[in-house]
Amino acid sequence: MNFKINEAIELLERTPETLSSLLTGLSPDWLTCNEGSGTWNTLEVVAHLIEGEKVNWIPRMNMILTKGEDYTFPPFDRFAHLSKSEKNIEQLLMEFKQCREESLIKLRNQLSSVTDFEQTARHPEFGPVRLRELLSTWAVHDLTHISQITRIMAKRYKEDVGPWQAYLSILK
Repeated sequence: MNFKINEAIELLERTPETLSSLLTGLSPDWLTCNEGSGTWNTLEVVAHLIEGEKVNWIPRMNMILTKGEDYTFPPFDRFAHLSKSEKNIEQLLMEFKQCREESLIKLRNQLSSVTDFEQTARHPEFGPVRLRELLSTWAVHDLTHISQITRIMAKRYKEDVGPWQAYLSILK
């Protein structure tokens, strides 16, 4: 197993600043482009990350720690953010940063040196899931959406790069 809570936290701490550095001050076309019908734009991806901070990661961790293996998580609506009010990227990034800071405080306060990362609860689709799996997924989820954002942005220029498209794997 590669999971180490301190390493997961290192990554989770950096995501808000990574996104802020990448996205703050960009032209609207960078933030509203998508990969086609039914896909998300950058603003929607950041809104999704905020929704996860509010109703997914820490609440599920608490359920594992307090309710245990007989408890089934309520389903997470991965599209709930799409019906929320429109905010600009700076507002979204600030909200994400605040939510993430609060989440990390709660994470650190709940965990101790004797926390059993093998504790479980039930996922509505997967069945039993371990605390270490949830926390690992949280970190990889961040990386997935950072990758998604850069892919969305790169594809905006897909036709414009001409023959170099053959060398740019992000465009495939």
